[in-house]
Amino acid sequence: MSDLFESLKAKISGNNLRIVFPEGQDERILTAAGRLAKEKLVTPVLIGNIKQVQEKAKSLGVSVEGAEIYDPHNYMMMDELVASFVERRKGKATEEEARKILLDENYFGTMLIFTNKADGLVSGAAHSTADTVRPALQIIKTKEGVRKTSGVFIMVREDEKYVFADCAINIAPDSTDLAEIAIESARTAQMFDIEPRVAMLSFSTKGSAKSPETDRVAEAVQEAKKMNPMLILDGEFQFDAAFVPSVAQKKAPDSPLQGDANIFIFPSLEAGNIGYKIAQRLGNFEAVGPILQGLNRPVNDLSRGCNEEDVYKLGIITAAQALHK
Repeated sequence: MSDLFESLKAKISGNNLRIVFPEGQDERILTAAGRLAKEKLVTPVLIGNIKQVQEKAKSLGVSVEGAEIYDPHNYMMMDELVASFVERRKGKATEEEARKILLDENYFGTMLIFTNKADGLVSGAAHSTADTVRPALQIIKTKEGVRKTSGVFIMVREDEKYVFADCAINIAPDSTDLAEIAIESARTAQMFDIEPRVAMLSFSTKGSAKSPETDRVAEAVQEAKKMNPMLILDGEFQFDAAFVPSVAQKKAPDSPLQGDANIFIFPSLEAGNIGYKIAQRLGNFEAVGPILQGLNRPVNDLSRGCNEEDVYKLGIITAAQALHK
């Protein structure tokens, strides 16, 4: 795992990327932000009452030198953010409503990204996933050609690195959703120096079973190939046919993957969530994520049970996403 993050740290260092942490008074956030600033990896942008944030940092023995602190209740450029938010929401919020909404630290932080005052955002230590993702979907929105955001895990065990998706967001993706998830997951993989080889998973291999579920994955394969003809991608596959060369030789001898996939697209959130946790708990893989993809700018969601190390790593990943874009 250290090699993975050392590589990312080398990439982002010296680029002066500004990452917003809306939960500026949370002990885990402050400690991680202090590390990121001290190591000059990013400029942390902490949201909260300035005096209270500084006092909390002092009580923890954390230096916030090198970080920026903004209070939505006393922000000199709030008029600009309000006007930009009203325009972005296209009649869905009045100026008065916008002023109230932007007092919320997640909306405020997301607007800092939208107005190019920051490069990415990490939240969720004290907020739900919806609290983090909703402002991003309303303001930053998904990239052109992408209908939905999705969540991937980078699964790491010593020198092995794989991408599992979608394990966090879309409960029942249709064929177009699955195709988009595959394309975006390949882009995410490249950020981690993984040369993408994508397998679309199912309980069937190349028509060995026939059902609406397998048809949906087979259709996704064709859609994804149209979206990016150069990408090495195939399916539908049972996991062993995607991962074990000897099984691939028997079940899919003509596939370009030949049992050498490193990106696995699960047919449902149910399968993806179960799959990554089995690899994590039984296979002793470290699950890095979830990393949100498909947005115009990087926004990532922490677990409320996270620790300082989780915040630190997700800050690095978010900065790498901003740089990769």
